[in-house]
Amino acid sequence: MKPAQNTKSTRLAEFLCFAVYSTNLAFGKVYRPLLDELGLTYTQYVTIVALWEEDDQTVSGLGEKLFLESNTLTPILKKLEAMGHVKRARDPSDERQVRVRLTSSGRRLREKAFDANLVEACGMPAKEFTRLQKEIVALRTNLLEFVEKDR
Repeated sequence: MKPAQNTKSTRLAEFLCFAVYSTNLAFGKVYRPLLDELGLTYTQYVTIVALWEEDDQTVSGLGEKLFLESNTLTPILKKLEAMGHVKRARDPSDERQVRVRLTSSGRRLREKAFDANLVEACGMPAKEFTRLQKEIVALRTNLLEFVEKDR
């Protein structure tokens, strides 16, 4: 698939996908001190955050929230379980489902986890930050709908 860009220029800096990708890398640098303190990768961190929002989820439901396939999420969960932050168990009412829940150690991470001031790091007013976040979510939704439509 060819990227739809301005046909007069193919400068990398003008690709929206590269702007999003490189912004993600910059976010990683902002999160790095916090993640190092917590001993987590970014993907492990957002997995824990999703479980703070709603504990005791199925692996498939958690994967949908995180936009991760099972073959990507399972090793993350195994590592978090080895670290003592989550517990995985078969659902007694449906043995095909695996449920994930936080341990007390996983819940305690929350106390340290919100030290990064992203609004300040982004250098924009809180209202603008919120607007941009909503626009990016809409962009993601549109992209996913486009992919599904072409299947």
